[in-house]
This record gives sequence, structure tokens and C-alpha cells, in this order.
Amino acid sequence: MTDSDTTPIACSLGGGELRERLVRIAALGARSLISHRANGGTHVLRFRGGAETRGELEEIVAAEAGCCPFLELSIDSRDSDLVLSISAPRDAEPAAKALALAFGSASDIDHSGVGESRKRARRPAP
Repeated sequence: MTDSDTTPIACSLGGGELRERLVRIAALGARSLISHRANGGTHVLRFRGGAETRGELEEIVAAEAGCCPFLELSIDSRDSDLVLSISAPRDAEPAAKALALAFGSASDIDHSGVGESRKRARRPAP
């Protein structure tokens, strides 16, 4: 029996804590998310690099490990970007998808697993 067989598939956060976490995740996504590629049950999110973004991603990954230990999260560097990979056991794939979507809009996602769709930076009107 593996850890994923014995780890409950449930988030331990209460409603208020969950809302706060989602606001923080969405804010990071709005500032730094470049793309989100979904391939099967794995979500690969690419962020603009930088020490501040890395620190925020590391804090979110650590926090998620505490409340949702069934999720598999990793941060890597690729070129000058940061890449967050999110996956889960089959029964928990909806939770992995929900976390990935919390970083940005579903309309910016490439579900094909072949390419990456890019979020276009929105500039304020002059």
C-alpha cells in the first residue's frame, strides 16, 4: 500500500482559510502567470521568474502540502521562467485541476498537452 492509498483526499482548510488562500493564489497568477498546460492529470503552470515569485510559489506549495497532502507539487526553473507542476492520484484529479485553475482563467489553458497558450499582458488604456 502506498502513501497515496492511505492519504485522505480532502482539504483540511476551513471556508475562511480557503478563501484567503484562493485570493493569494489568484493574485500571484494575475501578476506572474504566463501559461497553463493541462496534459492528462498533470497541470504545468509557467510563471515569470524572479525571487519574489519563487518565494510566493514556495510558500503556496508548502501551505498546500499541509492542507492537501495528496497533491503532488513541484517547482522548477526553465529558461528565465518558473514552472509549477500539479498532479494528484486519479481520485483527486479534480482537486489538482481546481488548484491550477485558481491561478488564472480557464480560457487561457491549452488542454491538448501539445503547446502552451500564452496569457497576453493587459495594459491599461492610455
